[in-house]
Amino acid sequence: MPDLRFDAVLINGSVGTGKTTTAERLGDELERRGVAGAVIDVDWLRRAWPAPADDPFQTTLALENLQTIASNFRRAGARVLVAATVVETLDELQRNATALGSNRLLHVRLTAASDAIRSRLARRHDDDEAGLQWHVQRHPVLASILDQAGFPDELILDTTHKAVDEVVQEVIAAIVG
Repeated sequence: MPDLRFDAVLINGSVGTGKTTTAERLGDELERRGVAGAVIDVDWLRRAWPAPADDPFQTTLALENLQTIASNFRRAGARVLVAATVVETLDELQRNATALGSNRLLHVRLTAASDAIRSRLARRHDDDEAGLQWHVQRHPVLASILDQAGFPDELILDTTHKAVDEVVQEVIAAIVG
């Protein structure tokens, strides 16, 4: 079993950059290498309605659920947790690290060019024009927020022209010692 530099990987990025796909494939690769772990798609932990007016993306609920689920995975033997989510501020990043029970968090931020994002989102929302338009409009706004957040020590990976497996191998290189 390989040594690990990190006990959690938070995969962050604007809509359509490949967070969930990368997290799932990273989990597969860690499992293939014999590393006990778990993958968490944080979007599912916030999927409740109605959202409070002061927390439209259900951040508080997501963090509460993340803490409980991460604790369960750790108790079951997970050495590394992989979480796909959007984190917009340094404070939010720290709150996610705490919820993940992490002492050594690798923050990976995925980016991609707008034309690639539009193509990916069109495939995802092929029967949902309103959802497509919301996500297409949200991408540059969120990408700008993330660019300006000032995250320290983040691993930034441009996914525009990379296959998911290439992205995963770059993350693996950062995780495994």
